[in-house]
Amino acid sequence: MTNGKTKILIVEDEKGLREGIKRLLELEGFQIELAERGTEGIQLGTTNEYDICILDLRLPDYDGIEVLRQIKLIFPNTVCIMATAFASYDTAIEATRLGAFSYIPKPFTPEELLYQIDKACQQRRLILESEKLKKEREERLLELAYEKGRLNTIIKSIADGLLVVNSKGEIVYFNNSCLKNLNINSLKIGEYILHKIPNQIVGMINQLEKDNDPNQSLINQIEIINNNGLYVEAACSPIPFQDGKYSGVVIVIRDITQYKKIEIIKSQFISMVAHELKTPIAAVIGYLKIILDENVNIPAEKEAEYLERSAIRLSGLVELVNDLLDLSRLEVKEKKREFKEIELVKLIKTTIEFLDLEIKKKNIQVEFSSEISEIKLNADSSEMNRVFTNILSNAIKYNREKGKIGINISIDENYFVVKVSDTGIGLKEEDKERLFQEFFRAKNEKTRGIQGTGLGLSIVKRIVESYAGKIEVESEFGKGSVFIIRLPVVN
Repeated sequence: MTNGKTKILIVEDEKGLREGIKRLLELEGFQIELAERGTEGIQLGTTNEYDICILDLRLPDYDGIEVLRQIKLIFPNTVCIMATAFASYDTAIEATRLGAFSYIPKPFTPEELLYQIDKACQQRRLILESEKLKKEREERLLELAYEKGRLNTIIKSIADGLLVVNSKGEIVYFNNSCLKNLNINSLKIGEYILHKIPNQIVGMINQLEKDNDPNQSLINQIEIINNNGLYVEAACSPIPFQDGKYSGVVIVIRDITQYKKIEIIKSQFISMVAHELKTPIAAVIGYLKIILDENVNIPAEKEAEYLERSAIRLSGLVELVNDLLDLSRLEVKEKKREFKEIELVKLIKTTIEFLDLEIKKKNIQVEFSSEISEIKLNADSSEMNRVFTNILSNAIKYNREKGKIGINISIDENYFVVKVSDTGIGLKEEDKERLFQEFFRAKNEKTRGIQGTGLGLSIVKRIVESYAGKIEVESEFGKGSVFIIRLPVVN
């Protein structure tokens, strides 16, 4: 708040609303700057520190979430208000996580806007006062560095647990994180501790006392609560007397639960990938060995059959590798996305035509209907093609002979809703919860022989959610499934 005037940045692509907000707030004595696009908003918001930013969630180039993230990265104390008519639960969570102060739904009245601005000004004042107090407190902490208790102040604030034990096994010092990381309710200085801490730590203490080497340190990873509820890394180092003899040990206990969970997930993922790759490779090698074995005399038609089977298996491998690459790119957000206006009805009709051969092979009847004749989406065409090609090909693949596929497009409040129904195999209740997991494929007597990587629906879900959309399934085993895709309506 410079010279008593609150500086406000408005990032809004709708000219009338943008100018209207400017006039209203200038009459109230605020200093206003405007940006029409996300690029301009990021440039202004990261170059100058504003007291308040009003950000439209939907902008022509960047969305408001990205503008918020960029501004908060440079000026974390700027108070940001998201203004949108299309807020969803997911975007609200993401905006809050990035530091948004509040939402104001469009259309809003001048009174509603001024109320939000008043609250934001109060928040800004609190932040500035807090920063001032923080600075003063930091200056006082520097003074504490010359006082006797400075070490205790610092150690108690660290996240790692710290435990100092003397040669008798009694507590000399501990901090609060030690209690948490060892899952112990209470400790007392002078208390005998060796019966309360894990056996692995007791073993390290005994080893250090036995070796009496002041330069030795021991590290061990310990499961404190079963099933990776709490996993710690304990590092033990000896504390020598002035004469070099062992006087006790200092133990640093670090919570590594999240790292362990990631290791387990990574190991499971690698195991699944290895399994999915091993089976087709082994089959191809088997066929080729038979063909190349001079002692085996096989007819030409049988040899052609083996080669065809090998080609199918290898095509499946290529599909799996491509799916893994797409999944990886989506995970790390490296895939280049080219947004443009897409006509949804046309895209789905084109997909149906592309799959026409497969549809005719099973004599499937396709019924298409739309409540809206023209639906415009701002999206990456390859991603949207991937979504609907996968959903429709599954509706064909898992359908019965002479079955039906129904495709209906409607609008429901803030979403375009695409429903794809089939008269196919359907899903058991226990399979529905795992349907969108990587490598999951429903296994029963009806799906035997149907090829797939188990990654398609996982990729579809990630793509849909990247557009702040939703995907869900309704299904009954033996009767068919309905996939429901919701994509946000964007003005």
